[in-house]
Amino acid sequence: MRSRSRIVFALLALSLALSLSVRASEPPFKLQNTWKLGGDGNWDYMAVDPTAHILYIARLNRIMVVDIQSGKVVTEITGLTHAHGIAFDLAGKVGYISDGGAGAILVFDRVSYKILTTIPAGKNPDAVVFEPTQRRVFAFNGGSHDATVIDAATNSVITTIPLAGRPEFSVTDGAGNLFVNIEDTSEILRLDAATLKVAASWSLAPGENPSGLAIDTVGHRLFSVCDNNKMIILDSQTGKLIAAPTIGEGADAVAFDAAHQLVFSSNGESGTMTVVRAAAPSGYEAIQTLSTSLGARTIAVDPSTGTVYTVSAALGLKPPASPSNPKRRPTILPNSFVVLVYSR
Repeated sequence: MRSRSRIVFALLALSLALSLSVRASEPPFKLQNTWKLGGDGNWDYMAVDPTAHILYIARLNRIMVVDIQSGKVVTEITGLTHAHGIAFDLAGKVGYISDGGAGAILVFDRVSYKILTTIPAGKNPDAVVFEPTQRRVFAFNGGSHDATVIDAATNSVITTIPLAGRPEFSVTDGAGNLFVNIEDTSEILRLDAATLKVAASWSLAPGENPSGLAIDTVGHRLFSVCDNNKMIILDSQTGKLIAAPTIGEGADAVAFDAAHQLVFSSNGESGTMTVVRAAAPSGYEAIQTLSTSLGARTIAVDPSTGTVYTVSAALGLKPPASPSNPKRRPTILPNSFVVLVYSR
């Protein structure tokens, strides 16, 4: 028995040593470039079109269109009131922008960047998602606590789905399901894209007040970043809690790199980025905490290269909380907006 125990212990020690060796040999993410784009106004979500090599950045009254090979602004999609999210029909030639101030979804051409049509949504549409199996667009309305469903073929509203709280970010598994964070109830809802019904609701405890959401469609995992410095990882088929690694303060967005099995949380209040390994033998664990910049709260990953983008600017003092600025985001100093580019 003692001999067997010594063998088992030796094997465990060898396994741990190999694991630590692999982890130590992994090159860390580093800041590779800073693109000084300037321009006034706050920012929200970003999205990478990997085929066109374009990074889209929501900047309140416009969308900045940035060439990720040169780091230069190609053009801007203007005429918006309060831009939030960007989504693509990757099998087609169009994209979708949620304009919260106008209560509308804008359809745009991804070659000319021209607005093709405007579709009414609910109050303050935030996240917008293209669902490929039914070819429907879902706009999640933070002000009216519902989801507007749009037929992508006709650009007409099919229905509105009531939700049990304030929706934040949303993702699709590409197989007929959508998932959305509900901020004020700290849960995730699963919607059926065919029946247009809420099919399930799952608690995010111990997470509180979720914002950003990402998905591993192959591994069936949801990654939700929460205000209490937690990344909650759920099974997307059952809603079971898988892990709850600690992240930095003020995370507003999260991104998953399927090719490298990594999850990134952008933590604007602490000015950090947490890198979580999604394929670790010991479970989901943070393998790096990068210093970024205060205010760098949103994030995007280029799936073709693994390059990570976040944005920030020089910031002024925090204002008192108000209905229009409940998170007390500070003022932005003029013409200081930058894109921070990270890779290994």
